[in-house]
Amino acid sequence: MTDTARSVREWIGKTPDSRPPPHVRVRIFTKHGGRCHWSGILIRPGDAWDVDHVIALINGGENRESNMAPILRGKPHKEKTRQDVAEKSRVYRKRKAHLGLSKPRQKIKSRGFEPAAPQRRATAEISKWRGF
Repeated sequence: MTDTARSVREWIGKTPDSRPPPHVRVRIFTKHGGRCHWSGILIRPGDAWDVDHVIALINGGENRESNMAPILRGKPHKEKTRQDVAEKSRVYRKRKAHLGLSKPRQKIKSRGFEPAAPQRRATAEISKWRGF
């Protein structure tokens, strides 16, 4: 009997929203050694974790097993999402400017300030009673 490992086809989601099944989550977890790909912290039993796209879908990543890694829920996942959205917005803004679709920002025109009343001087005559 030969000792060969059975090759398993890579899981690819049918839609961008499809979640990997539990057996694929286990493979992803094992492939990364049980560590959060964002913070590098070892995920322990009982810790809440998700499967995250290394290259986010909004930034051109694919919904497939090779683009997924475990990430701890909470702060690490929020930081990763925040960075992904910031990158998407930066790329979108640069692409828009490159294609000439963005207009240069114009200053908001205001009506200006009203002219100030003339200042009083110690030598000027008091024209109305001030109550003192």
